[in-house]
Amino acid sequence: MSTTDALPAEAPRSGDAHHGGLSRLLWYRSLDRYPNTGARMTYLAVVVVATIILYYELYVQGAVAPTIISHYGMSFRYYIDILVGANLAGAFASVVAGLADRWGRANLVAYGLGITGALIAFGVPNAPNSLTFAIIIVLVGFVEGMLLVATPALVRDFSPQLGRASAMGFWTLGPVVGSLCVSEVGSHTLSHLHAWQDQFIICGIVGLVVFVIAVVGLRELSPQLRDQLMVSMRDRALIEARAKGIDVEESLRHPWRQMLHLDIIASAFGVSVLLLVYYSAVVFFVIYFVTIYGFTISQANGLGNWFWAFDAVALIVVGVISDLTKVRKPFMVVGAAGAIVMTIVFLMHATQPHTTYYSFALIITLLAVFLGTAYAPWMAGFTETVEKRNPALIATGLAVWGWILRIVVAVALFVVPFVVSSTTPLVQYGTPVESALAAVQKAPPVQVPYSSAPVSLLSVVEGHAALFGQLARYPKASDIPPYLLDKAIGAVGIPALTEANKYKAPLGVLSAHGTQVESAKAVTPHQWQHWWWVCVAGEIVFLPLILLMVGRWRPKKAKKDAEDHEREVTEELARLGLDGAAGG
Repeated sequence: MSTTDALPAEAPRSGDAHHGGLSRLLWYRSLDRYPNTGARMTYLAVVVVATIILYYELYVQGAVAPTIISHYGMSFRYYIDILVGANLAGAFASVVAGLADRWGRANLVAYGLGITGALIAFGVPNAPNSLTFAIIIVLVGFVEGMLLVATPALVRDFSPQLGRASAMGFWTLGPVVGSLCVSEVGSHTLSHLHAWQDQFIICGIVGLVVFVIAVVGLRELSPQLRDQLMVSMRDRALIEARAKGIDVEESLRHPWRQMLHLDIIASAFGVSVLLLVYYSAVVFFVIYFVTIYGFTISQANGLGNWFWAFDAVALIVVGVISDLTKVRKPFMVVGAAGAIVMTIVFLMHATQPHTTYYSFALIITLLAVFLGTAYAPWMAGFTETVEKRNPALIATGLAVWGWILRIVVAVALFVVPFVVSSTTPLVQYGTPVESALAAVQKAPPVQVPYSSAPVSLLSVVEGHAALFGQLARYPKASDIPPYLLDKAIGAVGIPALTEANKYKAPLGVLSAHGTQVESAKAVTPHQWQHWWWVCVAGEIVFLPLILLMVGRWRPKKAKKDAEDHEREVTEELARLGLDGAAGG
């Protein structure tokens, strides 16, 4: 007897049976039959695309962070506090999203995309001040916190354990390819789309298009189906047969009590600190490469292209290999160990300002590959750890992870400005000072009383910084008091004063901020090194916490577990009269 013969045709769940037409298209999305491979891959694809766009929207400000800070006159501390607020909002939204075990996941994803798309496309570009900008970014963070739980829950629902790492590898493309979209669009458009708001408009419009796709094309399993453990596609008929006897309410009792255990909490904390360097890349890479190495914003985004692209490839490749070998933990160890080495290599270059673009491309590419090697198997292993506790509470387990992750990121972002305390003058005044310096360097040499040969105007100004600082207070040369003018003529001579007057604007910038920027340049690289060492410590902490997760270390034993499971499924299918059933 085949599965098709033994089971009824696919239909909406009993609670939704009277909903049809437009209401079923827009709201009632539950499936009472586990979908075949084609439909399942379609739903997974919609979830992955939705996740990519969500993170594109969440991270887009990173591409133009220096410009946003300058536009609103923010301090670096204020900008970081906005991101801290967004992550805190996301942490508590993750807790709320734990209700997806009871209410479902698909509508959270679909309509969450609609909200974030509208906020990014219309809210941010029209924000009149920094407070409005902050409120909108925090709202986006809140919605993202809910979808951080709902999207991997959907991926788990549609992926049996033996294909889980591959599926989670594709899901993890969300934040990675979202970041790649940010850097790719930025690196190709910032040179001719000068308004930073354009980056948000492009992103928001794409988000609204995907919102429509998700509303039309996304479905989810009924609670009776998703509340069960599915190891392989051969379990499909068995799960559908068991679904009629599932007591959903009983399986959802005391959800937090069932999930708040050391294996789940410690695993979530471990991966959160492992990813400190990843989130630092998301938030700070553009600022870091622009202020420390003098790269343009387009170049800094181009470096991001290397990081995110190779991270994405590693996630997919390693996910597939992890499923083929049926183990997760060895990949986590290799990935974390490699990330430790490459983060140390990266931080050692913080005090080497002449490091080339392609040297950094190589370093961060290898770092990204190792992070991807650890993360895709971890996501699969974590959902399997939650399933061991209760497969009906996947969203609740992911909510624990989401809350811990967002709290760790919020604390980290809050701490960074204290560790890298000198970044604000570089972000706010670094570019104007560099432009002013370039302008003054073009000035012809001038004759001064204390030298027989002409000297550069810049050296004259630097050698008499206090004097030129006093002169800069007077908008017109005629306003300068006679005593100060006589002092200036005696010190540097009339030719130098005449030439300096032609460069009054850039000299004013150098006088106001040049010393502050130069002092920051001297200490900021060392401060960044301190922060990268914190990231290394997080990667080290991750390693021992792997031991708390479920899963085998040796492929041979994992293969035997899978064979034992297949035998048990075959025996139970035979007892139910479904001997030839197989997934499809």
